[in-house]
Amino acid sequence: MGTLTNDSANVRLGLPLAIGAAFAFGMSGGWARGLIDAGWTPGAAVTARVWVAALVLLVPTLIAMRGRWGAVRRNAGMIAAYGLLAVAATQVCYFQAVAVMDVGLALLIEYTAPIAVVLWLWLRRGERPSRRSILGAAVAFVGLVLMLDILTGAQVDGAGILWALGAMVGAAMYFVLGGRVDTGIPPVAMAGLGLLLGAIGLSVAGAVGVLPLAWTTQDIGYRFGSVPWFVPVLAMGILATAVAYLLGIASTRMLGSRLASFVALAEVAAALLFGWLLLGQLPNLLQAVGGALVLVGVVVVKLGEPVITESVEPASEVAAGSIAGR
Repeated sequence: MGTLTNDSANVRLGLPLAIGAAFAFGMSGGWARGLIDAGWTPGAAVTARVWVAALVLLVPTLIAMRGRWGAVRRNAGMIAAYGLLAVAATQVCYFQAVAVMDVGLALLIEYTAPIAVVLWLWLRRGERPSRRSILGAAVAFVGLVLMLDILTGAQVDGAGILWALGAMVGAAMYFVLGGRVDTGIPPVAMAGLGLLLGAIGLSVAGAVGVLPLAWTTQDIGYRFGSVPWFVPVLAMGILATAVAYLLGIASTRMLGSRLASFVALAEVAAALLFGWLLLGQLPNLLQAVGGALVLVGVVVVKLGEPVITESVEPASEVAAGSIAGR
């Protein structure tokens, strides 16, 4: 469960950390697309990314967990869910999506998570959304139609959309689990343990043939020129994963899941920026208008959520307010 922390000192420190996390996460799709275009499978790119990040955080994790391994045993199920779902599965789905779609568009689809959760709570539990939430969902749906360029007869990659929606589900898990403050596990250890478990899970999936793994050591081409293959791998592993997850968990604990997920919208701007810098990808005017409507709709949906005054939010409310692109 997430905890709302409205202390001004936490907000002053948490906001720049959350923005830093958003921009670090936002660069991953651009680096990964270069690898994929060069012959890497999305699974190989994700596995390399997560292993690099896990190794970078291994020593800090061991230091932070001295005398606290009992907390790991008590929260084993939550850590497993975090590593396998919020880390591994989310990144696989996102990289599969960017393999066939523009980076920014894939991320915007992922950012419809709050709308999907609101609809699920309505259909499954009878929790009727507010009029503002319904309006926001309608605005976001119109934006999604424009963003996918359906009206102009453009070819829509159905598999890419499904992968992006899969990433959306995993993204909700990220804030719900990462924002918990009652685990006794420091942020760096939470990130390190989740990444290590995710890396092991991805490797096992690749070894048994469930996750296709193929890579090349040839130079990788980007908009600015070619670089050795290890440059994007290290950039993804260190900056877009190790640093990003550490900043993300720390900021979520300071800001609470709800405010942190609002700030995480900056990741869309970062993804578009790095998609242009690294790949030369830019949405057309209609897609840009659609993307703006999606973001507006998400914000309106979240503003339509009931205000929680208790110190601990119900799990359903946290899930409804949780989004993150990885």
